[in-house]
Amino acid sequence: MGGCAGKARRNEEEELNYKGGNVHTITSKESWDQKIAEANRDGKTVVANFSASWCGPCRVIAPVYAEMSKTYPQLMFLSIDVDDMMDFSSSWDIRATPTFFFLKNGQQIDKLVGANKPELERKVLAAANAS
Repeated sequence: MGGCAGKARRNEEEELNYKGGNVHTITSKESWDQKIAEANRDGKTVVANFSASWCGPCRVIAPVYAEMSKTYPQLMFLSIDVDDMMDFSSSWDIRATPTFFFLKNGQQIDKLVGANKPELERKVLAAANAS
């Protein structure tokens, strides 16, 4: 369900809309390391969304992701734009967007590829209940 695998022309005006949510946008390896350290210190599971502003399914799931970030404050929600962070995204072997990683103590505990809302909701709820 809903994933983008190819590159498209990027309009610099485009941005994913996480308005009203508690989603932290990662713009550097340093900001990633800082948020992972913060989550580890606070005992939070991280939900990391690797996405692209030009990806239709990413744009559809963004408000859902933002809403989840408000519903589950015991989790830390991060967003990484694969075009802005190409090398970093490649190190995570991102093959389609959106790709969601679930991390506990810096280690991957789950993964979801695609904008599958019911599956994302299920996995986020499971992570929240395990926190």
